[in-house]
Formats: sequence, structure tokens, C-alpha cells
Amino acid sequence: MRRAVVAVVFGVSVLAAAPAAAAAPGLASGAATAAGERAAERAAERVATAAGERVVLVGIPGLMWSDVTPADTPNLWRLAGESALGSLSVRAVRKDTCPYDAWLTVSAGVRSAVGGACGMAPTPTADGEGAVVPEFSWLWEVREQDAAGTLGQALHAAGRTTMAVGPGAALALADREGRVDLYAPSPAEVTQWSRGDVVAVEIPDLIAPYVSGDRLSEVPESLSGDSRRAAARAADAKLGSFLPQLGPATVLVAGLSDHGSVPHLRTAMLRGPGSSGSGAARTLGARSTHRDDMVIVPDLTATILARTGVAAPPVVVGVPVETRATGRTLDERVEALRTADVAGQTIRDTTGVFFTTLAVLQVVFYVTAFLLLRRRDGLPAVRAAAVALAAIPVSTYLVNLTPWARMAQPAVTLFASIAAIAAALTVVALAGPWRRGVLGPLTVIAAATAAVLLGDLLTGTPLQLNSLMGYTGVVGARYYGLGNIPFALLATAVLLVTTAAADRLVRAGRKTLAVALVAALGAFAMLLDGWPGVGSDFGGVIAFVPGIAVTALIVAGKRVSIVKLGAFCAGGGVLVMAIAYLDYLRPPASQTHLGRFVGQVADGTFLPVISRKLGAMLSTLLSPNLMPVVLAAFAFLVFALLRPGAASAGVLPIAFERAPMLKAGLLGALVSGLVGMLVNDSGAAVLSMALALAVPLVLSAGIRALQHAEPVPAAAGSPGTPPSPATA
Repeated sequence: MRRAVVAVVFGVSVLAAAPAAAAAPGLASGAATAAGERAAERAAERVATAAGERVVLVGIPGLMWSDVTPADTPNLWRLAGESALGSLSVRAVRKDTCPYDAWLTVSAGVRSAVGGACGMAPTPTADGEGAVVPEFSWLWEVREQDAAGTLGQALHAAGRTTMAVGPGAALALADREGRVDLYAPSPAEVTQWSRGDVVAVEIPDLIAPYVSGDRLSEVPESLSGDSRRAAARAADAKLGSFLPQLGPATVLVAGLSDHGSVPHLRTAMLRGPGSSGSGAARTLGARSTHRDDMVIVPDLTATILARTGVAAPPVVVGVPVETRATGRTLDERVEALRTADVAGQTIRDTTGVFFTTLAVLQVVFYVTAFLLLRRRDGLPAVRAAAVALAAIPVSTYLVNLTPWARMAQPAVTLFASIAAIAAALTVVALAGPWRRGVLGPLTVIAAATAAVLLGDLLTGTPLQLNSLMGYTGVVGARYYGLGNIPFALLATAVLLVTTAAADRLVRAGRKTLAVALVAALGAFAMLLDGWPGVGSDFGGVIAFVPGIAVTALIVAGKRVSIVKLGAFCAGGGVLVMAIAYLDYLRPPASQTHLGRFVGQVADGTFLPVISRKLGAMLSTLLSPNLMPVVLAAFAFLVFALLRPGAASAGVLPIAFERAPMLKAGLLGALVSGLVGMLVNDSGAAVLSMALALAVPLVLSAGIRALQHAEPVPAAAGSPGTPPSPATA
């Protein structure tokens, strides 16, 4: 909560003092201190593991933190008290991850999927004391899972002995020939656990009832309540039967896969060097997620290799897990992880309802505004509705300052809190001393949106995580940085608020300073958007650059051509590739997806990435939740500009007359939205959110201009001069 509050406060200070050059040393010092603490912790762990450890991975597919209790799972609870704890995002390729895909991902070190029906891993064939996974080469020859066997092959190449207990464990540790050195079908059949340098154990009790044939089934009614607790107790008993026999090995416990068709965050524990130093309770996170309490399945692969002293092959995208001390008790840590799953589940389940509702509100608003503006009726109500509509996006982030996920009805609390925050912002925008200005409410909402998102970026995005317009680890599409929808909102808000400030400067005869302000604030936001580990947004930089450039040119009174626009887009591409190349120069474990993309370009494997993103972008063009917003906003905007008298009583022309620079901000935001739609896999979502914020705010400014009783200018192509405006 403290980090989220700092996000908002810091973001407001950033916008209030735009260049912020004097703040840079302090920010750098704080970052250096935090980095030094983390580096010291990692160094301590490296010292403890330099000689290589024995590592045991216990996979309990389907295990959630809600299953772990002192009464039902005493062995897991006791182990949790000795371990660093975190959430495991099990997302592989499908929206839900079956055990086969999860164990295969551990084997490959990269998100993997067997394709077709998917259930449990195949039963291996005995081969002496070891075993061979049948037809293992089929995975890369037929299913194109080229990385299968990466973990086992690296361990064997380094002379490590692998022991697998259960079919899934054999799949995880199999080398490229599908072989493991030692194999047992169940823990009860293992007599000497110390023979394996790396041991993987599968405990399938929680997942077995959900597997029908070769696929995950829907949640069976028989496995709920007491039945699920009985399955958790059985899994816990199996763990307890061999846990004392493992000796000084590092133990990883992972709830490796989903159960049924509904994804969840799963359990992750690490007991070993660095997990409970000086008796301090610790969280379990990784640089892959930039979260102190969340890891992904490929991180397990990287951790096993790092802890055994084996170099990770380049194909492994995961990074070794890291632990961090926390002052929380075991109960508090477990409750926080349970709440994280509730939050992620709620966001996943309600996102569709939210965007459908938002689309309906947008369409109803534009139709109603069209009818009322033609009659010059209800202008204050239309203006208030426009500001309220524009306040909804930022409210979806500010709501994470409240404990909505801990409530008995989290979904109801979430929506009610968003509505209350949006209403409060609307009151502030319309009731403050700035209300008399044409651009007052617009500036308040745009500045709040920009400040919250910039502050969120600078504090590790605690507000975007588990937000309706952000992302969640349950879905697993993104874990940190600036998402595509937040990018659209940030670009639009920054361009609108900078042009509002530029309008005053231009009126004061300081056009050069106005252009510099637009360029400086835009560049600051754009660099945060694209910088690795902060925004880490590839497509956002490409879209941000032309939006800033178009806005600055119009403020400067220069003409914008198609050729210039194309050059700006190309410039954005060059800039983001330069940022990505700098990321690529860092060690592989420190790279973000920007640096890895440069590596894919270098080895020629980037085309599938582009193809996947293009397909995702095109699919959004048919989205019933997104396209109505785009079509309604564009139709209203175009008609209001071409036929101001018939469409909006001249609202937009008089807004541009009273605040000439407003047009620059609007056009710049539309350019960023259009380009962002084409270069991001979220596609129409980018443009729809840019329009959802920009058009209502510009309309509210125009209505205020009408209420000032200024004459409405006649527009070319309009049927005569509109009647004189009504007064407020």
C-alpha cells in the first residue's frame, strides 16, 4: 500500500515540476541504495551456492495457497515456515496450463505446449535403474517444441545425476534422448534419496480428479470443500513421507499447473540457502516478473541450474529466483498470497463485463450528447458526464489503493470503489477554482491520469498489477512495465496536459518554450514507457514518437505531412531498437523481452513473434467490447468537425478557437492511438482507450467555451451559421 501511495504522490510531483532535473540525483541515490541491498542479498546466496547444491523440485500440480493450512497440510505449513514464499504464475501457452505443458516448460526453460489434447505426462519406460520418456523426439519433430530436454541435457553435460519420481518428473528431467538416470513411479518406492544431484518429484493427488483421459476436465462437483481438503491432505502426507529424508538439499515446491479450465496463481516455496537468512521471513520473486513475490515456471528451470552450478543454455528465458526479507509473519505472508490470487481471479472474471459496460456507456454518451447539443439543452449535464467518463480509466488504477480484494464481495467492492473514485475526481475537476477555465477540468483529469501512471512506473507498477485496465499474473501476459492500454492512456494524458500548458505559453508569446515543454515532457514519458525494467514497452515507443512530434509541430505552427509522419514512425522504430540493443548488451539473466527480441532478430527466430502479435492485433478489430468505442467516438468526432452546426452546436470549433493548442494535443493523441493500434498486439484496445479519454475531455472543453457565451464560428461545409450559444 505504501508503494502505491508513493506512486501517486511522486507522479503528481513529476508533472508539477516537469523537467525534474534537480530531482535526478536523489532518485539515482535511492535506486542505487535499493540496488545495493538486492545485490548484497544475491551475493550472499551466490556464496552459499558456489559449490553447487543438491536440488529437489516437488511438483504438486494444482496446489494453491488456499489449500495450505496448519490443520489440513501440516507438512506443507511447516515447510512454508522454513521457506521463502511466493506465487507461481503457471501460464504456458494456453489460457489454462495442464500438467503435461507445465512439466514440459520446466524441461525446456521456456513456455511450451504439447498441442492437441493435454493432460498428464506420458508414463516412462523402465531402463535399468533409470527410465526413458517414450517417443521424446516427437516433441520437437512433430510438435515443434525444439527446447524440450534442455534442463536434463544441461545437467547431464555437467555430470549431474538426475532422479525422477513420477511421469511428470521424468518429463522435466529427461535429456534430449528422453532419459533420466534414476526413476521411481512414486515416492514410496525410493529407498535412497541422496543418489540424485537433481531430484524431481510429482505428487498428483490434487490434479488427478481433474484429468479425464488426456485432457483437463471442468471442475468436478465431487472435488470441492471436504473432498478437495482430503486430496490436499493426501498430497501433504506424501510430501511428509520423504521430506525428512532429503537431507540438506535445497527444496522447491511448486503448484505446477492449473486444475480444470480456470487459471489461478499457484504455490511456490524455496527452502535452502538464502531462503530464511538470520531467521527472517522472506518472499520469493524473480527479475522475470519484477515482483518480490511472484515467479514463473521457466524460473524453476533457471533456479535448478543455478543452484547446481550449471550454466543455463541461451534458450532458457527464466531467471534464478530471488528472496527478500519481510517483516510479516507466516500467516500474514500466506494471507497476502491468497489475496493476490483472489485479486487476479476477480480481474480476470470481470474484465469482459467492465469493458462491455464501458463500451455501452461510451455509445450512450455520444448518442445522448449528439441529441442534446443539437438542441442546446442540458449542457452542464453533458459536460459533467463527459468528465466522469474520462475519469473512469485512472480510477481503475487508484482503486488498488483500497483493500477491495480482501472484502467478502471483491467484485462488487471493486466496481463500487471505481465508481466512487471517478465521481470524486469529477467533483474535484468541476468544483475547483480551475472550473471557470475552458481547459480546467480537462487539465485536472489528464494530469491525474498522467501522474498516476508515471508514478506507478517509477515505483514498480503496483497499481497496474491486478487492475481492470492493467494486467494480472493469473492471465500471465505481462507482469511489470506499461501495458498497451495504460500506454494509450499515458500518451493521451501527457499530450493533452502539455498542450493545455502550451496554450497559455503561446498566448503569452512564448511559443518556443511551449514547443520545448511538449517535447521535453513527451520525451520524458516516452523514455519511461520504453526503458527496460521500467515501462519495457516496445510498441509504445514507436507510437509515442510520432504523437509527440505531430503535437510539437502543430504547436510550432508547422505543417504536418504524410512523409513527415512516416519519418516520425520510422524514428520511433529506430529509437526503440536502440533501447532494445542496450538491453541486449546486458547479461541474459538481466534482459527484458526487449533485449531478447534483439537476440531473436540476430538468430532469425523473430518472425513467429511478429506473426503472433499481428494475429492478436487483427483479432481485436472484431472485438465487440472495443470497436463500438472506436466507431462511436470517431463518428462523433468526424461529424462534429465536418458538420459542427448539425452535430454539436459548434462545440469543437469554439473549443479550438478558445484554446488553439488543444487541437494539437487531440491530433497528437489520435496519431499515437492509430500507430499504437497497428504496432501492438492489443490492437483496437489502444485506439479505443485513447479516444475514450481524449474525446470526452475535448468535448467538455467545448461545452465550457459555449457556456462563456462566445459566438460560435461558422464552419466550412456546415449548413449556415449556428444560432448564438446559450449562456450558462
